[in-house]
Amino acid sequence: MAVDYAVRDGIAVITLDNPPVNGLGHSTRLGIVEGIERARGDASVSAVVITGAGRAFSGGADITEFNTPKATQEPTLHTVIKAVEGSAKPVVAAIHSVAMGGGLELALGAHFRVAAPGAQIALPEVKLGILPGAGGTQRLPRAVGLETALNMIVSGAPVLSEKLAGTALFDRMAEGDLLDDAVAFAKQVGAQDGPHPKVRDSTIKHPNAEGFIQFARNSVATIAKDFPAPHKCIDAIEAGVKNGFERGLAFERECFLALVQTPESRALRHAFFGERAAGKIADVPSSTPVRTIARVGVIGAGMMGGGIAMNFVNAGLPVTLLETKQDALERGVATIRKNFEAQVKKGKLTTEKVEERMALLKPTLAYDDLAEADLIIEAVFEELGVKEQVFRKIDEVAKPGAILASNTSTLDLNAIAAFTKRPEDVVGMHFFSPANVMKLLEVVRGEKTAKDVLATVMQVAKKIKKTAVVSGVCDGFIGNRMIEQYVRQALFMLDEGALPAQIDRAIEKFGFAMGPFRMSDLAGNDIGWAIRKRRYQEQPELHYSRIADRLCEAGRFGQKTGGGWYDYKAGERNALPSKLVDDMIVAHSKELGVERRKISDDEIVERLVFSLVNEGAKILDEGIASKASDIDMVYLTGYGFPLYRGGPMLYADTVGLYNVERAMRKYAARPNGDAWAPARRVTELASQGKGFTS
Repeated sequence: MAVDYAVRDGIAVITLDNPPVNGLGHSTRLGIVEGIERARGDASVSAVVITGAGRAFSGGADITEFNTPKATQEPTLHTVIKAVEGSAKPVVAAIHSVAMGGGLELALGAHFRVAAPGAQIALPEVKLGILPGAGGTQRLPRAVGLETALNMIVSGAPVLSEKLAGTALFDRMAEGDLLDDAVAFAKQVGAQDGPHPKVRDSTIKHPNAEGFIQFARNSVATIAKDFPAPHKCIDAIEAGVKNGFERGLAFERECFLALVQTPESRALRHAFFGERAAGKIADVPSSTPVRTIARVGVIGAGMMGGGIAMNFVNAGLPVTLLETKQDALERGVATIRKNFEAQVKKGKLTTEKVEERMALLKPTLAYDDLAEADLIIEAVFEELGVKEQVFRKIDEVAKPGAILASNTSTLDLNAIAAFTKRPEDVVGMHFFSPANVMKLLEVVRGEKTAKDVLATVMQVAKKIKKTAVVSGVCDGFIGNRMIEQYVRQALFMLDEGALPAQIDRAIEKFGFAMGPFRMSDLAGNDIGWAIRKRRYQEQPELHYSRIADRLCEAGRFGQKTGGGWYDYKAGERNALPSKLVDDMIVAHSKELGVERRKISDDEIVERLVFSLVNEGAKILDEGIASKASDIDMVYLTGYGFPLYRGGPMLYADTVGLYNVERAMRKYAARPNGDAWAPARRVTELASQGKGFTS
């Protein structure tokens, strides 16, 4: 049963019991209404308490019912709240741990609320591109005041119950056992005559409501210009202020139904479910035993290795940090301390916390000091010979059962695993720079990687707050394999008539955090150069523009050398268009015999994004990624793809694969068209009228 009903000392106790967070699925909603009816018909019951079992009052909607008929089957949440609010016997919500979304809206429908300290209170629907759809925009401002409610609804951020203790949201803060306090309080209010208070009957008080709403509207226009939901939240709240509860509630419903249909909401919901789906691996059940990870070793104290180490000490795990030279080790440790101290200056960490974390870090020059580590991650130079030396040494010193991980971004993990006598213990853990900031972790599954190793690493990823996506073994895995085709198209367009600033500007206007040339200058143009040199040897038939090689031959590796595709002033990161580079590009086109043409921003965006889509489809065809949403999570969390577009694969579905395939065939017929043969999955899905994420 999703709801438990019991009578305690003359008080009906309705307990939501739908793990993990007591989602308000159909059976739960039905159980609440039946419980209210049962209490109404029992003369021995004077009041009702609604609470939640386990670790939540209620986290809101049951996500397992999204996009199913049960989500809208009666009784809907509106019907449930109406039953609670209309109960002749007073209803007390006993709130603990989590009251979010529909869970908070349910509590707002009760006549009284008792809260435990430390409960997280939120209406987070805006994060899914929608707004609270069961009266949240109307009742919360009446309970906590206009400013507090608007800030909570527009941000979706949780607020601790103690901070709301002085508002009308809570009638009492529990001092002892929550349920004991709630039952005692219910007995008091159950003995009182007269109508029971309803939040809906309160007025929204503010000395200058119109002025504050306009201020909020101006702020949202700046920080959420690409997302319609925050604007609609303000509209719905304003409707309640100006027109009263009933008309405000009707307008809220209109806004909710409109927002659900927007591409932005579709994208945010896709990302929400995609993040959860990424952790599920078809042949590795959730019951798979995991290995204990109590100590971590990191090899390499450079920017990447230091960032990786920070993740683990942040999570309270001791880290042994290995370098081969004392000066490099000292420099790496100093950088880690500097990064922590920067967080102190921003108010994100205390000095005491910094010292606690630094105490977890053990610098060393000796491989033998890794002997007790349960997980060892190498973060050394991206060259197979270097990786071989490191893994042969790790294999000698690591204890049996230790997981050996490589941070390689492109190299063959199976070859790396073969350098050891225990390939089943080897896995890829590809962090993204800066590793202590970026959310993405590509977990690379080798041919012989054991299932318990994979399950353990996915669990570790959660502990260090990363979004982990599993990839099979191929050159570049998911993210870098796709980005190579994206950059390849950008370079072709330089040959054909565009310049770096135009290409970057067009894709950044589309929503990317950074265009391909600013990105390359930041990462270092020599990295791409090394990959291309390898391609020329291994795949001589592959067609590349040579303009990027010219740039590197001129020593322009990007920000670190003061010049790349752009010029940079000393100590600054602003990308300044370079006449020298623009002239180099024009001259290169002339050498190729190419008559430069005007390339539209629309073409730039299509070629860049659809190159990602086509390579992503090939990755799905080959089984490197198991689902389209995994590819989207890689690009949303690691490559700056605009969140409100949902990732390259969902964006292709939004455009329609019929149109995507037509564009690919158009570009295939042009110069530099050899990269544009549509992947098998693109052609098949387009012919069936389906999408990658259908």
